Amino acid sequence: MAINVVLVEPEIPQNTGNIVRTCAAVGVNLHLIKPLGFSVEDRYLRRAGLDYWDKVNIKYYDNFNELRHKYKECTFYYSTTKAQNSYADVRYPEDCFIVFGKETAGLPEELLVENREWCIRIPMKDDIRSLNLSNSVAVIVYEALRQNNFAGLAAQGELTKYCW
Repeated sequence: MAINVVLVEPEIPQNTGNIVRTCAAVGVNLHLIKPLGFSVEDRYLRRAGLDYWDKVNIKYYDNFNELRHKYKECTFYYSTTKAQNSYADVRYPEDCFIVFGKETAGLPEELLVENREWCIRIPMKDDIRSLNLSNSVAVIVYEALRQNNFAGLAAQGELTKYCW
């Protein structure tokens, strides 16, 4: 199963580095929408992603419309605290895209309005603004993988040789 994570104008290099590491660990593609709030040569970005950069399929786009046009036949989900649908209540098809906004502002309001039925949220307490971006990516990506029996990842039986 191919899952695609999209970061729209990410601002914090450590978050993107952590997301790179998650994508490497589970074989998820990463799409970065410019402008980025950092250089991809940033030492904090590299440190957070460690040596996983070469293990992730990363693509860059000048804007979100460029990505959307290229993959117009695919299903897109938009992660936002403003959605009615829980991330756990939707079915993630093969080759879907899960879109996340920048840390300080989320996704643009017009994008959310245009795609209301495809918006998903992570349930949390009302007095908390949001989870950290890299945590949100991990939560939703692992749900998509769980729904698809963690296809392509180490099975439980393969791990038992390392357990005590």
